[in-house]
Amino acid sequence: MGGIEFLKGHGTQNDFVLLPDASGRLDLTAERVAALCDRRRGLGADGVLRVVRAGALGEASDGEWFMDYRNADGSIAEMCGNGVRVFARYLVDAGLAGDGHFTVGTRAGDRPVVVHPDRTVTVDMGPATITGTSVTVVAGSPFSGVAVDVGNPHLVSVLEDDVAGLDLREQPDFDHDVFPTGVNLEFVNLLGEGALRMRVHERGVGETRSCGTGTVAAVAAALHLAGTDTGASTVDIPGGQVTVTVARGAATLTGPAEIVARGELDEAWWAAAGE
Repeated sequence: MGGIEFLKGHGTQNDFVLLPDASGRLDLTAERVAALCDRRRGLGADGVLRVVRAGALGEASDGEWFMDYRNADGSIAEMCGNGVRVFARYLVDAGLAGDGHFTVGTRAGDRPVVVHPDRTVTVDMGPATITGTSVTVVAGSPFSGVAVDVGNPHLVSVLEDDVAGLDLREQPDFDHDVFPTGVNLEFVNLLGEGALRMRVHERGVGETRSCGTGTVAAVAAALHLAGTDTGASTVDIPGGQVTVTVARGAATLTGPAEIVARGELDEAWWAAAGE
């Protein structure tokens, strides 16, 4: 057929278009990413995962493969926890990674992964660092939050009221001096020991069904507010449930990853999308 290969996958319903491009030859412009992710004129997704060999784009990694991640608006992002799981699932399914234990390169650094037989994936997320506090405003209501760096920026607000009642259709306001490149905003309910519920408004995307780095940030913030920096929790998000462990200088994220479709992009559509 001669088109451009793609796959579609998701991790707890945070969905992605994967573009196998080992040599990094595709002209992956912001316009093309936005068109791919558009749910009416494209395939529809929360982001794009380009599968390239480490070094092909000039990014350093000790792993063989690098995850070139783009938000739905076409902007480049440092890291995506759900995306890494789907990326790793693809590598194993495609025979590009062997025993399920390997390293994925990202702009936030290398991420060791374990692809389990039950189709879940565990990602070593690196440190979740508390960086301060700030405030976000949702539909005129201010919420204080804990700022957390998980390779990308987060602000986690723990609420007494049910997060299901929040209106996240529009971009909540935040302090642009604190987050000059934008921020992922998590809104959390504490469900009891070792259990959280979360909704998220992702930078460059909008509200999504799940955010992997956001779940790590949420657990790290909840532990911080409880006076500790070590613990584990399940996190319920609209797209399902993941498990997060946080320790000093390290965190892991475990959850499902699915590849649901594959095909070829029409080359004429691809050319027009870049104009």
